[in-house]
Amino acid sequence: MRKTYRFPTYRFLFIYLLGMYCCFPSVLAQPWERVAADTNQVYTLPEVIISQPFHIRETRSATPLQELSGDRLRNLQVLQLSDAIKHFAGVNVKDYGGIGGLKTVSLRSLGAEHTAISYDGVTLTDVQTGQIDIGRFSLENVDRLSLSNGQSDQIFQAARQIASAGLLDIRTQTPCFRPGKNTHLSASFKTGSWGLIRPAIHIEQKLSRQWSAVVSSEGMTADGRYRYTQHYGQENDSTSREKRKNTQVHTFRTEASVIGQFSSTEQWRIKAYYYQSSRGLPGATTLYYDHAAQHLWDKNLFLQSHYKKEFNAQWAFQTLAKWNWNYQRYLDPDTQNTVGATDNSYYQQEYYLSATALYRPLERISFSVATDGSIQSMNADLPDFASPTRYTGYGALSGKYAFSRLTASASVLATLVHDRISRGESAGTRHRLTPYASVILKPLAAEELHIRFFYKEIFRMPTFNDLYYGEIGHTGLLPERTRQYNAGITWSRSFSGPVSFLSATADGYYNRVSDKILAIPTKNIFIWSMVNLGEVDIKGIDVTASLRTRSVRRMALYLSGNYSYQRALDSTDPTGKTYKHQIAYTPRVSGSGQAGIETPWIHLSYSLLHSGKRYMLGQNLTENRLTSYTDHSISARRDFTAGESKLSLSVEVLNLADKNYEIVKNFPMPGRSVRATLQINY
Repeated sequence: MRKTYRFPTYRFLFIYLLGMYCCFPSVLAQPWERVAADTNQVYTLPEVIISQPFHIRETRSATPLQELSGDRLRNLQVLQLSDAIKHFAGVNVKDYGGIGGLKTVSLRSLGAEHTAISYDGVTLTDVQTGQIDIGRFSLENVDRLSLSNGQSDQIFQAARQIASAGLLDIRTQTPCFRPGKNTHLSASFKTGSWGLIRPAIHIEQKLSRQWSAVVSSEGMTADGRYRYTQHYGQENDSTSREKRKNTQVHTFRTEASVIGQFSSTEQWRIKAYYYQSSRGLPGATTLYYDHAAQHLWDKNLFLQSHYKKEFNAQWAFQTLAKWNWNYQRYLDPDTQNTVGATDNSYYQQEYYLSATALYRPLERISFSVATDGSIQSMNADLPDFASPTRYTGYGALSGKYAFSRLTASASVLATLVHDRISRGESAGTRHRLTPYASVILKPLAAEELHIRFFYKEIFRMPTFNDLYYGEIGHTGLLPERTRQYNAGITWSRSFSGPVSFLSATADGYYNRVSDKILAIPTKNIFIWSMVNLGEVDIKGIDVTASLRTRSVRRMALYLSGNYSYQRALDSTDPTGKTYKHQIAYTPRVSGSGQAGIETPWIHLSYSLLHSGKRYMLGQNLTENRLTSYTDHSISARRDFTAGESKLSLSVEVLNLADKNYEIVKNFPMPGRSVRATLQINY
């Protein structure tokens, strides 16, 4: 009989809402007909600069920052979040092919567990694997994507966002109503190759002068049976055309938000999110065998709250709360155990609270203190499962000095982790202090030229799978420790001629990882083998550049690109076979480029992705090598106006060269495909 796992959600929500009312009764007691806050206005808190254009923020940040606005995302030929992230410098996305394939992101070869993913200000977690499958996130209602190395310049943030080597921040659209209009509706329908059908709807409703609501839903289905070339023989001199099997995927996502804008200094967001998927797991395309029958079901529900208030010019406060529940079922009918086919269910639950206070005693000096706490538990219908529970506490103290030509910030993070399990041996308690410091200089007052540096240490506990999963996990696994060094230069300038803006950044970095934990798939893409490599040295360079021309007769050109070079070498044992070899699935050279042309009649865009050779194993042998690839895509979009409605029709052609390149060995990517989208905004 399958176990069930029920959670007292209502108690957590009741306690949180009661605490909010006691601390800030004005929030819940606001009259619904007070003077309206202009929802089209950009509000700022000390330390939070959100009114600058994205390209200006990128060159003025003390740590490498990359951003994609909603307009740029629409011109990138991307369907999922994972497709967009591939256009960031220094990012390695493991993609197992197809729409439903697992997709994880690693920043500068530090591993997916070191990249925190924030959704509207609250960090997403997976205590089972530590890896968030970014393929499940749509871009339908996303307003902005930003990726920061080290940590953000903003010291007014939750402690858990500091507890990572990098942060991917996803911001969804905020309601913006025109005068006299209280409802905004957006609907789209996307279809394409391999049975892709994806309808979506987005509704914004103004409830009162202070309150508004947003509901966004979408469904997607695809059979994913794309063709690929199978190679045979040691010299690959024989080939055949096959179709991928067990690639069907069905997903559904819906989320609802209630936003209270009480004044220019006080906001409250409450969000409910639900996602479910059913997908086949395509197997490796080994010789003369293409059978695959594994299946994965996912369900995820979370409720989160974000309250922020600026009391005066000196004090500001924010609090976050989240309840998260996750269910996952894995079926492998070809693998038998004592009771039949492998059919296991896993349950996760998390309670999370955070509070951050900002104090600015002087105009140029500010301090913040943040404290976070979480309780994460996991259960499964496996015999003798450990049923672990993890109690985690974070405390962060940060300071910042901001001047027109110098900005410096520093922080120290205290992490305390304690595990309890129902049976077996626990990993016990771990704690550590980790520092961070950054500085950005502007040598010339009249020139937008900046020089920046940062240093950061981070401490990461092994996941529940690392420690407690069957025969794979073991409680003696050491935590992973990293040290990050970065030095870079940025430049940007606005012009009055045909070129309106030009920017460029270049950063060199060195990462030292001790007791690195590397996850490598074994017989399928759900079961992983955890390997402790000991010491890894990572050196690299990231370069970005962008250009935009001035709009003349509603015509403009946009160009951008990035280039990354990195050597991620195993430095554990000088006598080992992998010593000074590049770690698995890490290309030495990678890059991307985008070009867009805006005209009164049509919007055209082109993008490319390039990855150099990689190795599927730690030994850099010829037989382990994966060849380089370049992926080209183009799109065209036409916008129409019909009364008060705006219509948009776009057509995309992906992977123009029709190459079944492999990001992961024996998991070929789709060849050429076509997508078409019709969108209506009212």
